[in-house]
Amino acid sequence: MRRLKLFIINGLALTIISIFLQLIGVSFGVYISNKIGNEAVGLYQLLMSTYSFGITLALSGINLACVRIVSEELAKNSLSNIKLVMRKCLLYSLSFGMVTFFLFTFLASLISTNILHSKIAPSTICIMAISFPFASICSCLNGYFSAVRHVIKSAVIQILEQLFKMVLVSYLLSILFDSSINSACSLIVLGSSIAEGFSCLLMFLAYVQDRRKICKQDNFVFNRSMQNSTTKRIFKISLPISSATYIKSGLATLKQVVIPIKLEASGLSCSEALSKYGMINGMVFPIILFPSTFLNSFSGLLIPEFSSFNVKGENRTIKESINKILKYTLLFSFFIVGIFCCFSKELSILIYNNTEISKYIKILAPIIVFMYLDSIVDGILKGLDKQVSVMIINIIDLISSILLISFLLPLYGVFGYLIVIFISEILNCILSIGVLINTSKIKFNLKLWILKPSIILLISVVITNIIKINAPALFPLIVNILIYSIIFVFLSFTFKIISKKEIKTFL
Repeated sequence: MRRLKLFIINGLALTIISIFLQLIGVSFGVYISNKIGNEAVGLYQLLMSTYSFGITLALSGINLACVRIVSEELAKNSLSNIKLVMRKCLLYSLSFGMVTFFLFTFLASLISTNILHSKIAPSTICIMAISFPFASICSCLNGYFSAVRHVIKSAVIQILEQLFKMVLVSYLLSILFDSSINSACSLIVLGSSIAEGFSCLLMFLAYVQDRRKICKQDNFVFNRSMQNSTTKRIFKISLPISSATYIKSGLATLKQVVIPIKLEASGLSCSEALSKYGMINGMVFPIILFPSTFLNSFSGLLIPEFSSFNVKGENRTIKESINKILKYTLLFSFFIVGIFCCFSKELSILIYNNTEISKYIKILAPIIVFMYLDSIVDGILKGLDKQVSVMIINIIDLISSILLISFLLPLYGVFGYLIVIFISEILNCILSIGVLINTSKIKFNLKLWILKPSIILLISVVITNIIKINAPALFPLIVNILIYSIIFVFLSFTFKIISKKEIKTFL
């Protein structure tokens, strides 16, 4: 019971912090989109797709390796080994981060010409590459804080990083921005790289202080066999997932690069294609993914929890935990779908002052169920040592998406892209659920997890649309969402998805 409460407290604290981070991120995204325009946002999204591939190379699975190994040492109460594990993990992070930095610096001209339509200079890519070593070390240290259940420390540092980044980038844009796309992107990545370095320094200082408290007696003695064993454990976890992640990230980057090209093939100009791409990926997705902050916070915490259950062979606990997690994840997902179905127009006007975005939010709302569920299932599978299966599923998803993009976008344009998103997310989620059922031997409760929430969603949306206040302002929107929430929660108790007994176990 104490462990459950600690998990919930950590999750809620991390959720509050993550929501604050997301609010900062969305607000900053609105500022950036208004400042530089949709076409520049589209090119910046392309630049970030290459950045994502670089981050994959720089991290090379170190976060999961650190979480898993430190969690296992804690489960075995081998506190004296944590220092050695972290030394090895940090060395691994620094090595891969520096290699990635030099690689991107060397390939900057090639990336600028072939991926970024020569609209972003190679120097901008070099500035972006500076952040890779810092990001790799931060990922390693984040893994440590997750494993020791001290996630609040790393989360607070992430808040400071985002605030520093937002202030710095805003200042740079206000004094140096010359209205060109390259100028906008270079100033954003410069501020981001400096903020990443700042975060890395704070994270390392917090780690040193935290480690001293856990390992109060630093009586480490050099042991070559222990050193070799730790190195092997790191590579055993990181390399298999890294190999698959490289392929996954490369395919993900290719997918993002292909989208604007295929949109052009549908008859749109280069600027129009980049604008549509920037609108959906840079403006719509941040909104529909914003509520997933709550789930993502718990998803990260699930890895050390299920890793510990797995090491101890607590199969019954694993099954019971998965059943509760999936039920509440799906209920939450249906709840969020209803909010976007009812209030997409109001949200679009308040956030971006753009009614066109509301159309895409409403169209993509149903896919939220699959996106949110897949995020949680992936966290559970990684904790159960099925990270390679997760990577294989993601690779299958990306290959199928690229093929569909190549076929559908030239024929149907933006509508074809929306079809690809639906197929991709549904395929990924179904495959992940299949692996989870096969691994844990749970039974998927269709009635409790899908049918009942669907009925509750339909009734709640109908009632809310009848009685809601029709005014595109913040206060009426808050009142309307509150009304919808009360109806949804009341029906959840009425249909016996939530019970008072379960709520009491969490308190």
